[in-house]
Amino acid sequence: MRYAVTLAPDDNGTILVTVPDIPEAVTFGDDRDDALARAVDAIETAIMGAMAAREDVPAPKAGGADYVTLPALSSAKIELYQAMRADGVGKAALAKRLGVALPQVDRLIDLKHSSRLDAIERAFSALGRSMTIVVKAAA
Repeated sequence: MRYAVTLAPDDNGTILVTVPDIPEAVTFGDDRDDALARAVDAIETAIMGAMAAREDVPAPKAGGADYVTLPALSSAKIELYQAMRADGVGKAALAKRLGVALPQVDRLIDLKHSSRLDAIERAFSALGRSMTIVVKAAA
């Protein structure tokens, strides 16, 4: 998942970062690289808030000169959450399908937890989906 960000000089010498697709994701950095690094955390934090509130996760739509890409594991967890919502499958129902305790499903969609990729793949399978990984040359 790749989100456009807007970088602007702030009045205190830092760089202000906003995310057009996620207005609540706002952060700053001492310089451009620091600002972009902090943007990932701001986006993930905002998305975790949406997930906790059982809301849709805003899709990246905006264009711009600057972007940040979420880690692959976070992207997989967000896609899993979205698949659950699309199918009307709650965490308890997914836990039952997987034969695991509810806290294990909580961790599967927790962006701060280092879940195993095979566990996420199994969850997708329980939803009738498959997961593939695409590797591309860096731009």
